[in-house]
Amino acid sequence: HISFIGCSLQMFLFTTLGGSEYLLLAVMAYDRYVAICQPLRYPVLMRPRVCALLVLVTWLGAFFNALIHVAYTLTLPFCASREIHHFFCEIPALLKVVCADTSQYEKGIYVTAVIFLLPPISAILGSYGSILSTVLGMGSGQGLRKTLGTCSSHMTVVLLFYGAATIKYLLPKSYQSPVEEEVVSVFYTIITPMLNPLIYSLRNKDVTRAFKKVFRV
Repeated sequence: HISFIGCSLQMFLFTTLGGSEYLLLAVMAYDRYVAICQPLRYPVLMRPRVCALLVLVTWLGAFFNALIHVAYTLTLPFCASREIHHFFCEIPALLKVVCADTSQYEKGIYVTAVIFLLPPISAILGSYGSILSTVLGMGSGQGLRKTLGTCSSHMTVVLLFYGAATIKYLLPKSYQSPVEEEVVSVFYTIITPMLNPLIYSLRNKDVTRAFKKVFRV
């Protein structure tokens, strides 16, 4: 059981944090592109003021997107039985208990998902494409290994987070059962964030040594 206010707050926080992560992962890819492809200009292109502006734009975009969607969802008429087949308040799950035609709004959610997924994915692919082209052009195997080591953690998080989000929001609903939707939601709301600190810390030699000791590798 959850109160109406609690459900609203849960939806808003989830939508804001999820949207900001989509955009922040693209900003991180751009940061790596500048660091590897234009190292001499890095202090200028990624100076503190620029970083602060990128973070601000990211959070504001996610905030207003969440505000609009949550506010509109809460104005819809819900049926007498307000039981959702989900483990937390998520907009697609709530739309299934709305006593009105939500097809147009669902199209709007799809368009928003495309906006929050495809441009950042394009930016990430473009950044890493440029990085790979630059490193291969150097003809240095050591440089390639160093670059892969630097970017591997970020690429892993991108694959986990964007992969689950794409399945959740871009695939047609006919391809997913309610149980499958819950499994995907668990993946990108719980498992991926839980693994993030571990993934990013694996490049730390002390952490790697501790893992090898635990698993006797």
